[in-house]
Amino acid sequence: MFITKPPKVRYEPMQAKTILNPVKAPSMPFDWSINPYRGCQHGCSFCYARSTHSFLGIAADDSFQNHIFMKLDAPAVLRAQIKKRLRGGKRIINWEPIAIGTATDPYQQIESKAMLTRGCLEVLAEFQIPVSITTRSPLILRDLDLLRKLPIISINISISTLNNKVWRQFEPSTPSPAKRLDTVERLTAEGIPTGVFIAPILPYLTDNEADLQELIAAAAQAGAQFIMPSYLRLSTSPVKVWFFQTLRQHYPQLTERYAQLYHSTAYAPSSYREPVMSKIDVWLLKHKMTNHKYMATPTQAPSVRGEATASTEPVQLTLF
Repeated sequence: MFITKPPKVRYEPMQAKTILNPVKAPSMPFDWSINPYRGCQHGCSFCYARSTHSFLGIAADDSFQNHIFMKLDAPAVLRAQIKKRLRGGKRIINWEPIAIGTATDPYQQIESKAMLTRGCLEVLAEFQIPVSITTRSPLILRDLDLLRKLPIISINISISTLNNKVWRQFEPSTPSPAKRLDTVERLTAEGIPTGVFIAPILPYLTDNEADLQELIAAAAQAGAQFIMPSYLRLSTSPVKVWFFQTLRQHYPQLTERYAQLYHSTAYAPSSYREPVMSKIDVWLLKHKMTNHKYMATPTQAPSVRGEATASTEPVQLTLF
């Protein structure tokens, strides 16, 4: 029996001209985003950001999780951008919220050493700029000292399922769902507004009533103040092909059913999604939690309008 060693992760410095990225989609609850890294060691099979490596001439395959670009000057560039806006007459009191972690996880493994996210938070705390953070990692607890000082809009902990088998199959390099629930509990105990992104919900795998009710109940018990449910989005052909490779490996019997749902679109049809979403609303009401339907996550559509107009090339069944 041959045991294949996982490929060694390569880290490459990237010069960042800007670190504050404007967000133009009208449905988003923020106007700016920050992503200190390009590529993500979590390597979730469903991650829409996987295709961003193609902009750098790199294949949208496992290079996304094994070739990480680090914006080493991110804190300095961020400070310079903020000061420039202040010189232009922008007042801190009117500053728009900034979202961190909308593409790649700001607390992926390398952050424990690189501390680029922490550096950016130090700058934002200095200027008291409102921020939201989305992550799958308990590493965020390292920065509690800064989170206490910041005007936090929300901390969004992504947990797609409590099913350990499905978790290991589709996001094997992420911290366990149990540890993420512990993170929700700790942040809530600190008085920091924290919720759970159930994202992505996987058709036929994590959208059955028992699993969803279990996750919602666990999130409520951990003190989550809101839930944001979002179905799987396969935004581009490279993302779609990569996801289907994982699906075929673990659930070959589902590939044809998924092909019918996602053949020529990034989204499962509303006729499939809405009945489940309606039940989620009922379960959330039971636990006295809010449903944040249009908050941004790494697996959600960039705008409500995008659901009707998103274009992804059909993927032939022969690829599966």
